[in-house]
Amino acid sequence: MQSELRKQLLDAFTNAGGEYLSGQSLADLIGCSRTAVWKHIEELRKDGFELEAVRRKGYRIMKTPEKVSADEVRLGLKTAFAGQNIHYEETVQSTQKIAHSLAFDGAEEGTVILAEEQLSGRGRLDRKWYSPKYTGIWMSVILRPNILPSKAPQLTLLTAVAVVQAIEEMTGLSPQIKWPNDILINGRKVTGILTELQADADRIISIIIGIGINVNQQEQDYPEDIRTIATSLSIEKGDKLSRAALIRMVLTRLEKLYLLYLEKGFYPIKLLWEGYAISIGKEITARTLTGNISGRALGITDEGVLMIEDSAGKVHHIYSADIELAE
Repeated sequence: MQSELRKQLLDAFTNAGGEYLSGQSLADLIGCSRTAVWKHIEELRKDGFELEAVRRKGYRIMKTPEKVSADEVRLGLKTAFAGQNIHYEETVQSTQKIAHSLAFDGAEEGTVILAEEQLSGRGRLDRKWYSPKYTGIWMSVILRPNILPSKAPQLTLLTAVAVVQAIEEMTGLSPQIKWPNDILINGRKVTGILTELQADADRIISIIIGIGINVNQQEQDYPEDIRTIATSLSIEKGDKLSRAALIRMVLTRLEKLYLLYLEKGFYPIKLLWEGYAISIGKEITARTLTGNISGRALGITDEGVLMIEDSAGKVHHIYSADIELAE
């Protein structure tokens, strides 16, 4: 009950658009006493929110905390389901592990698992994902689409488009997508996406989408072995960014594209993805488990499979691989 009242309070401030809200109007909006409103206001202050109180006007939020709490993300979030339920932890081994557990226990679609730090963050092929505290966005989203398990990789490509669009909107930068799950700026990695399934043979129970975005790291924050291949939005933009605002943008874009996908299928997502792809028309090498394939990247199929035309004119369909661009 307490968390629901707090959510309603934050929704009220969101809808007020920076205007003052009186204690009585807040009490009426969320269905509690003015004393209860005051107690919730004080709890927000303890959590790092800066609230202004003016006699005969009421309250308004002036500044949100440095941490990315569930409350700060909800403040301004106007999605129907994406992020409406947020499970927040300061430090976790992996948001994916928590998401799998919550999904198995019936967590609703759109549930977000958000952490300030991952001790064992991971990407594709169980590679380590560096996730230091208070610098990036480390989150997982639970979706429950009524699609065949074979179509699950399409959600990785959809999420990549959502993240790129959110970064563009917030920073004015021009990210590009490297198939299947990397987002690059000026050739260096800024985002990784990991899609995992809970499924039966013929149906998906849930899809867990892990999203890691390097937001406010500086060069010295990275281990030496990844400084030449990793970057952050702050490095590229030259300024610190609001992680909570970017999370809201990502969730808003993700929900919009996901609903489009459920209604129209993958084709509109395919067109958007190819517009951001760094490799289309370029010479690349796909390093697969069975060997390397080099040639020109033609694009992706309507199922999201990468197509490479080799020097003999043969078109190869790549389902899983690491991609390297020719120098």
